Amino acid sequence: MQSELDAYDRRILELLQDDASLSSAQIAERVGLSQSPCWRRIQRLKEEGVIRAQVTLLDRKKVGLNTQIFAEVKLNAHGRSNFAGFTEAIREFPEVLECYVLMGSVDFLLRIVTPDIEAYERFFFEKLSNVPGIQEVNSIVALSEIKSTTRLPLTR
Repeated sequence: MQSELDAYDRRILELLQDDASLSSAQIAERVGLSQSPCWRRIQRLKEEGVIRAQVTLLDRKKVGLNTQIFAEVKLNAHGRSNFAGFTEAIREFPEVLECYVLMGSVDFLLRIVTPDIEAYERFFFEKLSNVPGIQEVNSIVALSEIKSTTRLPLTR
């Protein structure tokens, strides 16, 4: 169910997307509310699931994850009947940051990070290719990153 967001809610969310370490007093000052109503709004947004988590974003290259691969995965007919098993296996791989179900010629798109291409090769042969039901994997190595954000566009 979609939450009804007013201008204050949107501004609070924009500020939190930029810096989740801001205190409710800092946020209140920036959006033009007193601290208590601002804090209550933030709590409501958490309770409604609009704010799922507050995390620290890391620079993947500074922690040694220099290679980013997008893998298109196609399941065989037997694999499609074991959709739950495939998704459960993928969730267990820390190298897989994102997994999407697709419509079209492939079934899934994975975003994978590894220290280097050799590490991806090991991941592919030791983990990914051993998941039952996979018919085909097309791996695409990202050469550079033009835009990467977690910030959702909230303005209307």
